[in-house]
Amino acid sequence: MAVLAALGAMAVGAAGCTVQPAGADGQGAPPVRIDVPSRTPDAPGPPASPSRTPEAPEKPSPPETPSPPAKPSASPTPARVLWSPGDVGRDIRELQARLRQIAWIFHGPTGTYDDLTAGAVRGFQGKRGLPRTGVTDTVTWQRLLAMTREPGRWELYLMGGQPADAPDPRCMTGRVLCISKSSRTLRWMIDGRTVSTMPVRFGSEYTPTREGVFQVYWKSRHHVSTLYDSPMPYAMFFSGGQAVHYSADFAARGYAGASHGCVNVRDEGAIATLYEQVRDGDKVVVHW
Repeated sequence: MAVLAALGAMAVGAAGCTVQPAGADGQGAPPVRIDVPSRTPDAPGPPASPSRTPEAPEKPSPPETPSPPAKPSASPTPARVLWSPGDVGRDIRELQARLRQIAWIFHGPTGTYDDLTAGAVRGFQGKRGLPRTGVTDTVTWQRLLAMTREPGRWELYLMGGQPADAPDPRCMTGRVLCISKSSRTLRWMIDGRTVSTMPVRFGSEYTPTREGVFQVYWKSRHHVSTLYDSPMPYAMFFSGGQAVHYSADFAARGYAGASHGCVNVRDEGAIATLYEQVRDGDKVVVHW
């Protein structure tokens, strides 16, 4: 019996059973079976098959073909020309007024892009490293704008050339020197028709030109003021010592100066013609 018990115990161990603790009824639980591999654990098995086919070694890439040299970029688009010699108008006046502010020009503004204006533009361009073309393009204009201020109305017309405003109703009949302080102009009118127009200058606030309706009472071709000892060529007196006459100072300085109360004309040729046409007794209207 002892031998049989021992053999039984060995058989149980070989089958891999384990003893389970007794249950509540005192009976032991049935043994748990553990499967044992059919081959000897130490025996070498067949080599494991690879999980994937190894990648082929990378072939060296061929040397890169050098790219052709980059073509030079096209030359930049030239600046757009705004104004050039021969142009006229209000924009040219502003160009000249701004050039005058920074002492590149001393005449005008005239409103005409003349040789003096082209020379001033050329000098301004050269000073700032721009092409010295003498024409005003967008680049030149932007540089000039950055260095100057917006000119006022009388800077634009410093030397005259401003448009005349509508004539006063009192000027619409007869022969009239119709003089506007608002537009600083003189209209020579006959029966409501304007014969000629010219810029004029007036007295300062301390010596103002009188306003109202007057008559030419005396003409003096080579007059010299006894009060100020100054020439008054082509003088046409209309109120005391106040007269319409040519002024060399107005021709030289424009509206930077003022008269002593007279009506100054800067265009000598224009007033010489006017002097020949005006008669004693013709009406003079000075108005705003």
